[in-house]
Amino acid sequence: MSSPSPKPVIVIASPLEEEHVARLRAVGGDRVEVRHEQDLLPKPRYVADHTGPKRTMSAEELARWSALLAEADILFDFDLVDAANLPRNAPKLKWVQATSSGIGELLRRTGLDKSDIAFTTASGVHGRPLAEFAMLGLLHFFRDIPGLDRMKAAKHWERYTVRGLDGARVLVVGLGALGSAVARDAAHFGMEVWGTRRTMGGETPPGVARVIEQGQIREALAEVDALVLACPLTEDTRLLIDLPEIAAMKPGIVIVNISRGQVINETSLIDALKSGQVRGAALDVFEVEPLPKESPMWDLPNVIISPHSASTVGAENRRIVDIFLDNLERFLAGRPLHNLYERDRGY
Repeated sequence: MSSPSPKPVIVIASPLEEEHVARLRAVGGDRVEVRHEQDLLPKPRYVADHTGPKRTMSAEELARWSALLAEADILFDFDLVDAANLPRNAPKLKWVQATSSGIGELLRRTGLDKSDIAFTTASGVHGRPLAEFAMLGLLHFFRDIPGLDRMKAAKHWERYTVRGLDGARVLVVGLGALGSAVARDAAHFGMEVWGTRRTMGGETPPGVARVIEQGQIREALAEVDALVLACPLTEDTRLLIDLPEIAAMKPGIVIVNISRGQVINETSLIDALKSGQVRGAALDVFEVEPLPKESPMWDLPNVIISPHSASTVGAENRRIVDIFLDNLERFLAGRPLHNLYERDRGY
């Protein structure tokens, strides 16, 4: 291990392709030191896998990793070994660039939200692929793909009529970057888009016909044909869609969840899917992940299950590194960072 550098030290803390590490070194030039020891990181299972299977480190490897953390001024992603003790293990650490948009739950669980470390998210990277998943889910049920599958299985030919998206009304909960991307797409398909945001006022995102207060969600659910959950998980949004909200829903509603599993009461959702109160659901997130094998969700024909992967596309790491490089220039110049986690808001 080299001696500590007077220049800021960046430590790559999760799997990252060498081409992107080279970009960091090229942009950082002689202003920073980039430390990337791939053999200490989990082996990625797919492109943009930021965790990988948990690996067992030898005493020598743990010592090397501890020495790296002790030098780190900046981390690309969280320490996968002992995140909760990051302030103690990395005493020089000033900033962590996360590879996820939703880091509030991790920071609260580990107590890192009480630290002085600055955290920036990958907000904006996942909006387009998640919006695509949302539209896939809406089209799947509004165009009755399950019905086509049944007819195909029965080798039955019969013309039919579907509702379609044009003229249907969708409520998008959360009009940040993600919800706004969903709203634009839904409006493009002719849907009437209602949306909620944490605070009223400001410019209405393109495609949104009506903005309602978060406290009016239950009343709105009786008037919409689809619900897309695109909000961050905070104490205000935990179980935002609970039994009373599900009971108030318009019969036959379609639900898409690209937020977090804890935003909706999963048990009540399962009951509503079984009864037909909810026509179908496209879910990328669940209360417990991985989804337990005993979960009734697996056997429900009107549920699309995505293993929290709807946001993952081949270009993800390139886009995250784009954000990191922009923030690195800001950090070195002493300017405000983009996508800074706001502790008072929880995201």
